[in-house]
Amino acid sequence: MAGQFVTEVNDASFEKEVLQSSQPVMVDFWAAWCGPCRALAPVVDEVATQYNGQLKVMKMDVDSNTATPMRYGIRGIPALIIFKDGKVADQIVGFVPKDTIDKSLTKVLA
Repeated sequence: MAGQFVTEVNDASFEKEVLQSSQPVMVDFWAAWCGPCRALAPVVDEVATQYNGQLKVMKMDVDSNTATPMRYGIRGIPALIIFKDGKVADQIVGFVPKDTIDKSLTKVLA
């Protein structure tokens, strides 16, 4: 499912893993039944590998975790939210090419 640099996160661990992280975190909100989510998964894995050490990449299944997606107003998936210092730094909704994600990360990681 997830690549070697991608970690699953859930409602219970979100605060610690994402909001209290010392480095920026990109969370991929997805669901098993979502085709575009499955299409985006290899791109997310690629990003995780490329930015390993600078960025934590996590996935959250919106079917098993409802509190966090609701808290961040996730209505459409896939949705990528980039957190920096516990705050939303950027958000990307829908299937996008890797360079769109790269552009976002370049701004956040600068």
